[in-house]
Amino acid sequence: MQLIAYFWERDDAAAVAGRLGGDVRRGRFHGEDDDEDHPWVVVLEDVDRPALDALLAEHDGWLETDADDGPAAPPPLPDGPKRFKRLDR
Repeated sequence: MQLIAYFWERDDAAAVAGRLGGDVRRGRFHGEDDDEDHPWVVVLEDVDRPALDALLAEHDGWLETDADDGPAAPPPLPDGPKRFKRLDR
């Protein structure tokens, strides 16, 4: 699974990429025009998760997965109408 780690400083991103074998890129946020406001991104494949979590805490980074974690499926619809009154009275 591909993991994407974000960092505000290029040096932090480069340090994590060097230790875990990732690829450093410049990230983009929607609606941001100024390149200086964009974070640095490290793209990682098959990484040791506890080691990554420790490096994220050390270098003030955060993680985003590439997987689509969409909303949960809605509960199933009832088979028929729900009765509030008893019909036998």
